Amino acid sequence: MSGRTMARTVLLFVWVLSLSPARGQVSYSIPEEMQKGALVGNIAQDLGLDLKRLRAGKARIYTGDSAEYIELNKERGVLLIRERIDREALCRQTTPCALHFQIILENPMEFYSVTVEVLDINDNAPSFEKEEIYYKISESTITGVKFTLEPAVDLDVGINDLKSYSLVPTDHFVLKFKDQPRGGQNVEMVLQKPLDREREEHMSLVLTAVDGGDPQLSGTIKIHITVLDANDNAPVFTQSVYKANVRENAPKGSVITAVSASDSDEGSNSVIEYSITNTQDGVRQIFNINEDSGQVTVIGNIDYETAHHYEIRVQASDSGGLTDSCKIIVDVFDVNDNSPSISIMSKINTIAEDSKPETVVTMINVQDPDSGENGKVQCFLDESIPFTLKSTTNNFFSLVTASDLDRERESVYNISVVCADEGSPSLSSSVTLSLQISDVNDNAPVFERSSYEASIPENNAPGLSIFTVQARDADWKQNARVSYMLEDSSVNGVSVSSYVSVSADSGAVHAVRSFDYEQIKDFRFRVRAQDGGSPPLSSNVSVKIVVQDQNDNAPQVLYPVQTAGSVLAEMVPRSADVGYLVTKVVAVDVDSGQNAWLSYKLQKATDRALFEVGAQNGEIRTVRQVSDKDAVKQKLTVVVEDNGQPSRSATVNINVAVADTFPEVLSEFPDPAHDKDYNDDLTFYLVLALAVVSFLFIVSIIAILSVKCYRWRRERMFYKSGANLPVIPYYPPLYADVGGTGTLQHVYNYEVCRTTDSRKSDLKYARPSTDSIISLDSTGTHTLTHAQREKLSVDSDHQFRLLGSEGRCWSRFCRNKQQNHPLDFSALERERDTSGEQRGEGRHQLREKTPSSSSL
Repeated sequence: MSGRTMARTVLLFVWVLSLSPARGQVSYSIPEEMQKGALVGNIAQDLGLDLKRLRAGKARIYTGDSAEYIELNKERGVLLIRERIDREALCRQTTPCALHFQIILENPMEFYSVTVEVLDINDNAPSFEKEEIYYKISESTITGVKFTLEPAVDLDVGINDLKSYSLVPTDHFVLKFKDQPRGGQNVEMVLQKPLDREREEHMSLVLTAVDGGDPQLSGTIKIHITVLDANDNAPVFTQSVYKANVRENAPKGSVITAVSASDSDEGSNSVIEYSITNTQDGVRQIFNINEDSGQVTVIGNIDYETAHHYEIRVQASDSGGLTDSCKIIVDVFDVNDNSPSISIMSKINTIAEDSKPETVVTMINVQDPDSGENGKVQCFLDESIPFTLKSTTNNFFSLVTASDLDRERESVYNISVVCADEGSPSLSSSVTLSLQISDVNDNAPVFERSSYEASIPENNAPGLSIFTVQARDADWKQNARVSYMLEDSSVNGVSVSSYVSVSADSGAVHAVRSFDYEQIKDFRFRVRAQDGGSPPLSSNVSVKIVVQDQNDNAPQVLYPVQTAGSVLAEMVPRSADVGYLVTKVVAVDVDSGQNAWLSYKLQKATDRALFEVGAQNGEIRTVRQVSDKDAVKQKLTVVVEDNGQPSRSATVNINVAVADTFPEVLSEFPDPAHDKDYNDDLTFYLVLALAVVSFLFIVSIIAILSVKCYRWRRERMFYKSGANLPVIPYYPPLYADVGGTGTLQHVYNYEVCRTTDSRKSDLKYARPSTDSIISLDSTGTHTLTHAQREKLSVDSDHQFRLLGSEGRCWSRFCRNKQQNHPLDFSALERERDTSGEQRGEGRHQLREKTPSSSSL
């Protein structure tokens, strides 16, 4: 095909019929026979879609069961020819001829309907079924007799269809055309000039069929005529058009109608033969006519979806070659013989259980090729599930969620979609969709019990497994993976983790320490179970551990008290009657339960026939009358046993004196010799200790008095001598250290010392080792040289004051520890006279010239 012809025949028009958020429709027109890869249209621009949307939405073409002639280029957003389109093979004579398909997008799901009309081009020339036809015509045939010719067939439509015929030569025959009720023309060859066999026995004509294309195409058939001798009457049909009805899928051999023709001739010239003259439309593969009777029967499969009606052309011819023709119009009735066809356009296989209602799961397309009620389809779900079907457009359905999903209730849904038409009887089809529900962490772990209680025997080994807590999580995989942990709490002020531990994986509770029932009988704590989801969910449970008592303590005898060398005895008068209460053994067991149940029994006795012990109460009673023959000294040994397994016991020895007077008792129970020696030694040591303490006390009193006298005398000498006293050697007084003051700056160290005389005190002022505290000035007087020296005053109440940072040492005496120098007592005397203090009052002051003072 030339470029000019292509330009003239290609009509490309695009219009958008409807466009909504879920569906739009676009139509294109293209000529047939376009090359592979040729452009159909810019679908992205026409639908207003972005190229990114095409790629992200995985755009694809859905054509159902039909072949795909068009392909989508997502990179360019255009539709291209995938394979050559032959309009005649696709639609035959049907007009208009169109391709219908959908473009599917996901995330979110959308689809658009696209119609591509295929335009006809003049690519088929008119053709005849046969290359040559033969007629036998009697020479007596009158003019005006018609001979039906085989029509040509042009697969093109419209202007490219068959337009005209021509016949050459035209000496005896001309062409005549007869319009048919359903379109088209019958071609007849009419005799316009009588034949003369003697003059021309054989004739050859050429019939040419021409279409209306540009350039025009044509086809030819040769007509061979043999002139026979006289048969001047042609057959005549009773009707030019017959009508008949037939149901699709009619069984083979079914008679649909019969045609009839008559011939006025006699003999062999009146014998009529019927035949079907249809060519290239498949009629002769479906129908057959009896050559003699004209009865039309079914020999093939009639399908309403393939053809709604048929046109059968029948020819009647006599033996002389005269013919007549008629047409049978056969209408096909539809039968509901097609089940709905269900096609999955798009679907998802997994959906999260927290998906919102109205979430689209699957889009399906349903087609039923039947007509009328037989082609109307309704779809529904065959069970009660949280999904519903919604009809988006005609024959398109969406499967959406109808309510909340719960993977723990149902993890997989096998959804059966049933589609049925409205025919009678109704036909249906079904498809099963498998949908997996993905897990969301929406379930917290749940313990098997609301609370736990377990017991453990005391004295257990550390690390002993006590019991196991168990929690279940209805979620899946990581969301269902449960780990266990102790919640922070304390037992008797101690963290619970020092008592027990919990295995994070198994939930096993282990003892961390050995328990003692006598210290702790039970305790409570909480265990938390947490899943592995994000964010994690958790729950907790209360656990009570009861410590079981073990028989690990022997009974303890409270009475009678057992002491070494004891000669105490219970006295029983000889006049005691049977059942006389001698004494009672009192014992306790710190265990509990049956481990603390005590029983008493007499193990040894001087006379077993005289005493008995109550098994439950420990009372020792006489079992017979005491007689004079019974020995005064009776020794009993009582065993106290608990009821544990194994049992533990304690023994107690009891001395019983059978006598009426104490001398008898003392004669039988004298004091042991070692007791007397022990008392003598104790007396000796006590006397010795008292003497030593008295001696030390007297020595201390004498020393204190001597020191006081010495100090008093020395003080008197100082006051009498004035300033011209000789150098007095330094004898340090007896001071008692009362500790550091701690209120002065840290660079100084003051140590307060007191004498035993509360009225006289002294202060020792120390500097860092690098400086001298006291220095001797030019006058021979000792002064404090530190830049921050302070004077302290000590009164009779032992109160100290900070009087300044400059000055001399005003005291009874000040002396450097390294040198013995006389002090300047003249200043001391002046200070004493000025202040009016009395001699011997024991008040001493140290003053420095400083603007401020502080007290200690």
